[in-house]
Amino acid sequence: MKLVSKIAALAAVSMIALNASVAGAAEITEFRIGILGGENASDRLRAYECLEEKTADLLGVPVKLFAPADYNGVIEGLLGGNLDMAWLGASGYAKVFLTDPEAVDPVLVKVNVDGSYGYYSIGFARVDSEINSLEDMKGRKFGFGDPNSTSGYLIPSIEIPKLGYSMTPGDYFGDVVFTGGHEQTIVAVSNGDIDAGVTWADGLGEWEDGYNSGALRKASDAGLIDMTEIQEIWRSPVIPEGPIVLSKKLPEDVKIQMTALMASLNSLDPECAYGVAAGDTKGFMPITHDAYVSIVEARKAKSE
Repeated sequence: MKLVSKIAALAAVSMIALNASVAGAAEITEFRIGILGGENASDRLRAYECLEEKTADLLGVPVKLFAPADYNGVIEGLLGGNLDMAWLGASGYAKVFLTDPEAVDPVLVKVNVDGSYGYYSIGFARVDSEINSLEDMKGRKFGFGDPNSTSGYLIPSIEIPKLGYSMTPGDYFGDVVFTGGHEQTIVAVSNGDIDAGVTWADGLGEWEDGYNSGALRKASDAGLIDMTEIQEIWRSPVIPEGPIVLSKKLPEDVKIQMTALMASLNSLDPECAYGVAAGDTKGFMPITHDAYVSIVEARKAKSE
C-alpha cells in the first residue's frame, strides 16, 4: 500500500477512535507528556499547549507537560514511570529500550512532506568564518547538542571519524563541547561562541527557511538566526526519525486514543501539528521497533 493510502486509512481509523467513548479512561487520573530538549523550555511548552488541551478534552483527565533541561530528563521520566508519552529521538529511544525493553512502545513517526521519515545531522558554520567543510575545522571549536541526541551527537560521533577526523578534543578539532541542545548550538554558532556545530533538519525545502522542518526551521521561525549568515559544512547519511512512544503501563484504550489523536493532528489542527512537529510535515504514521534496530545496535556498540 502506498504511503499516502496508509496515511489516509490511518486517519479514517483515527477519526473513528477519536469519536469513540473513552471507556476505561477513568483508570488514569492524569496524563503526562515529556517534551525533549533542544530549545528553551518556554518555547517547547508553548508549542505543546494545543496538544495539552486536545489530550485533556479527549481523555477527560488533567494533562501535565514536562520540559526537562536535557534529553536524559525525558528518558528517565519514561523509565521511571513518571511520563506517559514523549517524542524521542532514535538514540533516546535506543537508550530507553536498552535499559528496559518493557518501558515504552514506539507507535508513530513524523512523515516529511515528500513521504519519507528520515532526517539528517547537519554540520554548519558562519559564512564569514571561512569554514566550508570539516577540513577547515582543524584546531577549531566544534559544538554538539546532547550526549543522548541522535543527530546532535550519536551519528556525528560515528560518521565523522569515518572521514578521518578524530572526535577526541585536541586531536583534530581544537575542542569538542556539548552546548546543551540544538537551539543552544545554533545560537552559539551564530554568536561566534563556537566555530561550528551540528543540528537536525529534514534536508527538504530551502536552506534560507531552515529547510522544511527541524531545529534550524524552529530557530529561523523564532527569529533566533538569519539562515543567510550560516552555511552547511557537513551532512550525515539519512537517519530514521525518532518515534512517538507511549508507556506500556497505560490502559490499551488510552494508547489507542492517543495514537489516534497524534495520527490525526495534522488534519485536525495544522497549526498545532506544525508546532509539535517542528515544521511542515505530512503528519505521523505507524512505526515499530524494527525501524530502530540499527540505531539500537549503534548505541549499544558506542556504550561498549
